[in-house]
Amino acid sequence: MKHIQEFGSYAAGLGCEVLYDEQMSRHTTFRIGGPADIFITVNSISPLQKIYSRAFEEGIPVFPLGNGSDLLVADAGVRGAVVTLGSGFRKTSLISDTELECGAGAPLSSVCGFAKEHSLTGLEFAWGIPGSAGGAAYMNAGAYGHTVSEAITSCSHVAKNGQCVTFTRGQFDFGYRQSVYMKMECMIVSLRVKLKHGVKDEIGARMDDLLARRKSKQPLELPSAGSIFKRPEGHFAGALIQQCGLKGRRVGGAAVSEKHAGFIVNLGGASCDDVRRLIEIIQDTVLRETGVRLECEVKFVG
Repeated sequence: MKHIQEFGSYAAGLGCEVLYDEQMSRHTTFRIGGPADIFITVNSISPLQKIYSRAFEEGIPVFPLGNGSDLLVADAGVRGAVVTLGSGFRKTSLISDTELECGAGAPLSSVCGFAKEHSLTGLEFAWGIPGSAGGAAYMNAGAYGHTVSEAITSCSHVAKNGQCVTFTRGQFDFGYRQSVYMKMECMIVSLRVKLKHGVKDEIGARMDDLLARRKSKQPLELPSAGSIFKRPEGHFAGALIQQCGLKGRRVGGAAVSEKHAGFIVNLGGASCDDVRRLIEIIQDTVLRETGVRLECEVKFVG
C-alpha cells in the first residue's frame, strides 16, 4: 500500500486529482464495482505520459477508464491505478470544414451534437450511445448498421511506457466491437473523424428519431452496461434470450430486462457476482436450447 501511496503523491504533484479506495460503482453505468486502490483524474497530456511511464517502471497496473458504460467491475475492486481523463480531454473542435478532432474523454453525445451544429453528417447513429469518444474508438462502437470506424481517420494514444503514438487508417484493425487497442496497454487521448456536409435540420431529425427508438426499446431508465452480448452471426442476442423465456430472469439484484432481453439491468444493489451468474445462466440456456453460443460484449475488470 505504501507503494500506491507514493505513486499517488507523485500523481498529485503533477496536478492530478487523486482518490484512494474509490468505489468504482460511482464511475460505471452499471453502478457496480468495488474500490480502486487509487483513482487518478488527469487533465493534460504531459502528466498522463509521466504517470504511465512511472507506473511502467514500478510495475503498477494501470486501467484506463472512459465513461464506464461497457464495464462490469469486480466486487473486490481494481488493484493498481484507475486513470480517467478530465476536462482537458473533453473538447471537440473543427480542424477542416468536414473533419473534427475530439479529446478521448468527450462524451460521444457531445461529439454528435457538435457535428450537428456544424451541419456535418455521419455520426447520427451514435447519438444516445452512453460512452466517451475514446471508448467508442476502443471498442468500435456502433448502432443501426454503422460503426465509428467509418469516420475515424486517426487516433492518438499514450503507450504503457509513456510515449505518445498516433495510428492512422490501416493500423486500427477494426472489426465488430473490436480494435487494435483491445490488444494493447495504452490510453487513447484524442481522435479525428471525417464527416460529410449535410443539412442541420435533417441531421437533428435523424438523431431525434434514433433516440426515440432507443428510448422505446431499451431500458435506459435503469443502470446497465448496454448490450451484454455481441450479435451472433445470423441472429439477435435479445431475440434468442427472449425465445428461451429468460425475460425477467433474476439473480440477486440483477435481472434480464423486461423491455429488451439483450440487456441486464441493476434493479438495486446488484453485485458483480449476481451479473456473472446471470450471464452464465443465459449463455448455458441459449446454447442448450438454440445451439448458439453467446459471447459477451461487456468488458470484465478486476
